[in-house]
Amino acid sequence: MFDLILNVAQGDDRIRAVYMNGSRANPKVPKDIYQDYDIVYVVRETQSILNQKDWIAVFGEAAMVQEPDNNDFGWGLKADFERSYTWLMLLKDGNRIDLHIQIKEAMLEDYPKDSLTVPLFDKDNCLPQIPAANDGDYRVKKPTEAQYRGCCNEFLWCLNNVAKGIARDQLPFAMGMYHGIVRDMLNKMVDWYIGIHTNFSVAVGKSGKYYKKYLPQELYEMYARSYSDSDYDNFWEAIFIACQLFRTLAPFVAEKSVSIT
Repeated sequence: MFDLILNVAQGDDRIRAVYMNGSRANPKVPKDIYQDYDIVYVVRETQSILNQKDWIAVFGEAAMVQEPDNNDFGWGLKADFERSYTWLMLLKDGNRIDLHIQIKEAMLEDYPKDSLTVPLFDKDNCLPQIPAANDGDYRVKKPTEAQYRGCCNEFLWCLNNVAKGIARDQLPFAMGMYHGIVRDMLNKMVDWYIGIHTNFSVAVGKSGKYYKKYLPQELYEMYARSYSDSDYDNFWEAIFIACQLFRTLAPFVAEKSVSIT
């Protein structure tokens, strides 16, 4: 796949440089067959590429493609197609390429902002010098007192909406509040707990995907049990487990991270 990605760039004069982001740029992430290729082509201009709608077929037969800058949900309303464009490609051979094209001016703004960046090819020596790829931008950050107090307040406050949804037999609303807001606050507290135990030197991954790696088994099992099916009795049990876990972690985080008692 890397040969294909680079050969396309080498054979197209419009493409001047190539770099990579994402998990494949992270030396700490175990490699597996499910990793995307997060690739950026730095191009002279975008219009001639966008005029060739089928040009991405060079990467393989697509099972599904998303163009987030130009779909009918309105996400692309503020996109500047002359500056950049993205294709998310799931190929029938099982590979996935998240391909972004951008002009040099856009690259110079974006390139230094992501610590998980690896230069792959540069025809014009236009890619700035950057440190070796690392997960520094993605590591858990120590909370301020205001962030900590806000997290506790939001967790507890929005539980009343969850309860109200259950009382009214409004399952979508109750689940939405629980998983959309309450869990987000629980995840923040879990992140900080892990950060303290690792001296804030690790990344827990998107949506906490590495929690199992960093949490003690007992706490991870509690976290897993904070999920529920649609049965309200089971839902209540999951809620109380989430509260128990939050109340287990929060005092420790307060004492060790933000000096709150």
